Amino acid sequence: MSEVIATNKSAIHSAASFKDYLEITKPKVVALLVLTALIGMVLARPELPSALSIIFAMSGIGLLSAAAAAINHLVDKNIDAKMARTHNRPVAQGRVQSKQAIIFAFSLAVIGFAVLYLGANPLTAWLTLASLFGYAVVYTMFLKRATPQNIVIGGLAGAMPPLLGWTAVTGALEPHALLLVMIIFTWTPPHFWALAIHRKDDYAKVNMPMLPVTHGIEFTKTAIFLYTLLLLVVCLLPFLVGMTGVIYLVGSFVLNMMFLWHAWQLKFNAKRFTAFNTFKFSIWHLMVLFIVLFVDHFWKINL
Repeated sequence: MSEVIATNKSAIHSAASFKDYLEITKPKVVALLVLTALIGMVLARPELPSALSIIFAMSGIGLLSAAAAAINHLVDKNIDAKMARTHNRPVAQGRVQSKQAIIFAFSLAVIGFAVLYLGANPLTAWLTLASLFGYAVVYTMFLKRATPQNIVIGGLAGAMPPLLGWTAVTGALEPHALLLVMIIFTWTPPHFWALAIHRKDDYAKVNMPMLPVTHGIEFTKTAIFLYTLLLLVVCLLPFLVGMTGVIYLVGSFVLNMMFLWHAWQLKFNAKRFTAFNTFKFSIWHLMVLFIVLFVDHFWKINL
């Protein structure tokens, strides 16, 4: 009986350890990044990429994104431990030791880079590695702690996956891929600042110079509203240059008007959870927008 109990405890410990390692990769965030990379692959050519190309590209981009997330958990472990939203993270609580996190992140990065270099092309491998450096080092180690514009500047790293998916298919940097980057780059500030308003006290507690802390909540609400207007315009560009058709035009317009409504409510009629609801909607906004891009690509209707 004691052996059975010991075996069960061991199994529970193993399961918990796997869950902790999975958590530090930020799987939900990585899933959204990989989705945008997949749409970038699909939009790069009239026909679908081969299944093998998709598997190599998505695996490599996903692994390097997961490595960047693990480094983020490691670098932010001290401030994470003091914030209500993040205090129970595995590295902050010591369930995953710093040395283990470093080895884990390095392993993911090496494997991901190799998969992209050998299975896609060197350009995609190096660009994805540069994105990891931009997020894990430039943003997490420096910008996040240095300026309230951290998410605006650092958001470029998180906006790269559609370009990475595109280059995985074409092996080249092309203007249409950059339009997809512009969409996510413009979407990132209102997405993150809505969460920052909701968690303002947390960021103030750890002296993190997020915009609501340094410039106040009302200023941040105005910035969110203006960025949402800008996003509406930026999302029109793929249609205006002939990259997309009517399905995308209608879909993106509806989605951006819904985002604008949330931003309006946040600015002029905010209630307790309006900021957090705006943040949650922004995630659905981006996911559905890229699905609309996918649908429009294969069932394109021109005016």
